Amino acid sequence: MTRVYAIAAAIVIAGVLGFTGYKAMYGTSSDPFAECRTGKIAGGAGAIGGPFTLVDEDGKTVTDKDVITKPSLIYFGYTFCPDVCPLDNARNAEAVDILDKRGYDVTPIFISIDPKRDTPAVMRDFTENMSPKMIGLTGTPEQVKAASRAYKTYYKVQDPSQEYYLIDHSTFTYLVFPKIGFVDFFKRDETPKEMADRVACFIDKSKEN
Repeated sequence: MTRVYAIAAAIVIAGVLGFTGYKAMYGTSSDPFAECRTGKIAGGAGAIGGPFTLVDEDGKTVTDKDVITKPSLIYFGYTFCPDVCPLDNARNAEAVDILDKRGYDVTPIFISIDPKRDTPAVMRDFTENMSPKMIGLTGTPEQVKAASRAYKTYYKVQDPSQEYYLIDHSTFTYLVFPKIGFVDFFKRDETPKEMADRVACFIDKSKEN
C-alpha cells in the first residue's frame, strides 16, 4: 500500500460525509445516531452510498436493494490482497458473529475492486472462508467503478502490466441500513468488539426513530 490511498480517503471522509440520508429519513438536520459515534461527522452536500448494480457469487446481476436487506457492513477490496483485505474482512466477520450472539442480524458484504481476477467463483471461495453470512460482489469494471464512486472509495492498480499486480485502496468499512442508507464508517484499528458495540448502538437507535 502507498500513502496515496490514505490521503485521498481522508480528504473524502473529511469533506464529503453528511446527513443527507438522515434528513430524507427523519425530516430534520439533527443526528439521531449521535450517541453511537466516536467522532463528529462534518455536514456537507455530498452523501456516502447510493444505488449500485453488481454481480453476486452466483453470477446473477443484483442491485443494492437486493443485497442490503438488513444492517450491513460493506468493505471494498480484492481477494489477491496479501494482507489488509483478509484481515479486515475477518475482523468484520468476527464483529458480525459477536452481534449474532447478542441477537443482532447483520450482513458482511465484500465488494471487489478487481473484477479482472475476482470472478463470482473466486468471490464465493473467499467469502465462504470468511463467514457463511458474507456476500461477495463483483461486476464489470464500469459497475465496480460506479459502486466505488457512490461510496467515495479510492483504488488504483499499481502496475497493470504485472501479472500479479497489487491495488492501492481505501480501507474503511461502511455501516449501511435499508431505507436509511449510510450511517457511519469504521477504521482499520477498531476491534471486532468495538465494531459490534457501535453497530448495536446504531441498530437500537434506528428502532427508536
